[in-house]
Amino acid sequence: MGRLTQVITGKAVAFDTPPLIYYIEQNPQYKGAADDLFNAIDNGAARGMTSVLTLLEVLVQPLRSGRMDLASQYRQVLENSRGIRLLPVLSATCEVSAHLRAKYDWIRTPDAIQIAAALQDNADVIVTNDDRWRRLTEIPVVILSDYL
Repeated sequence: MGRLTQVITGKAVAFDTPPLIYYIEQNPQYKGAADDLFNAIDNGAARGMTSVLTLLEVLVQPLRSGRMDLASQYRQVLENSRGIRLLPVLSATCEVSAHLRAKYDWIRTPDAIQIAAALQDNADVIVTNDDRWRRLTEIPVVILSDYL
């Protein structure tokens, strides 16, 4: 069990898009931490969630490069994993996102949507690799690179 697993065990864990990319594409630098995250979700030690925006973000490059096998892997994990909930983006999500963007001038719309979806679904923590998210006061943030 990795250090990240110890931090997220028993929690509702939202995740941003990059950790999923690292996991599926086995990024050599982040492989250990990404494996810890998704193995904990897969074995039921943590409950995973992400917004449907993640599906959009992870499909672009595989579709652009004709990698239907990779696109299929992403769909399989997001749509068919027992431990992952794919969260909708509703008008209320957009309202919360707008408040986040108003409060934090550095936050981009896709990031605000990810965070808002996590907040609406009562995530205990959110995992990303964007160091700027440490400034958030609404939810505890786990930075993947801290667990390499």
